[in-house]
Amino acid sequence: MLEINNLHVEVGGREVLHGVSLTIQDGQTHVLLGPNGSGKTTLLRTIMGFGSSRVTEGSIIFNGVDVTYKPVHERARLGMGIMFQRPPTISGLKLGKFINATTNIGTEEIPALAEKLHMTKFLERDVNAGFSGGEIKRSEILQLTVQNPSFVMLDEPESGVDVENMSLLGHAAASLLEKDMHMKTRTKSGLIITHTGYILDYIEADVGHVLIDGYMRCSGNPREILKSVKASGYKECIACQK
Repeated sequence: MLEINNLHVEVGGREVLHGVSLTIQDGQTHVLLGPNGSGKTTLLRTIMGFGSSRVTEGSIIFNGVDVTYKPVHERARLGMGIMFQRPPTISGLKLGKFINATTNIGTEEIPALAEKLHMTKFLERDVNAGFSGGEIKRSEILQLTVQNPSFVMLDEPESGVDVENMSLLGHAAASLLEKDMHMKTRTKSGLIITHTGYILDYIEADVGHVLIDGYMRCSGNPREILKSVKASGYKECIACQK
């Protein structure tokens, strides 16, 4: 579904990603770990096409289409979707109207989805206005669910989320990624940034990667990588690669 080849990216005139390559097959979910400032969010924003990230070399191929320099709305129409770590507040735009305008599923399904995520009472409020951390994350996953992308990117879904909200969010993300289906029949793939690994309690990831200082340092079993990082820190990943 997604093939990234030798990607070099600048932000504010400084190169942040240095030759990153990554392949995600149909039906796979990958997780991305790394210390703060390593370029993880930049990678997701570059895949989605945000203008603050400038590709200077390499390519991004999505379902056989070169999207390296395509604008955000074209990538969204092709089937990309992203859940932000810190989404903006949109004053004057009701969440319900926003969802109805962006849905790729039947509008008759929206009330049940909103109820399931405890978001019904928020549909008449401005997007993210006065929402708590958990409410923002539930709003984001609701928006993604109705957009129904084939490629799902989640940027630190656990950030600022308590146990109850984590359960709601985790199960919704697993459903969005079709984790209840056999891998061969799934139509969705995903890339998830995580620091804590809590999302792995709800989503069985296929491959884990470690990004440090803009370089992809290693890939492998996500739970083994997370266990190693928790025990020894990211220095072991650098030593292992060397």
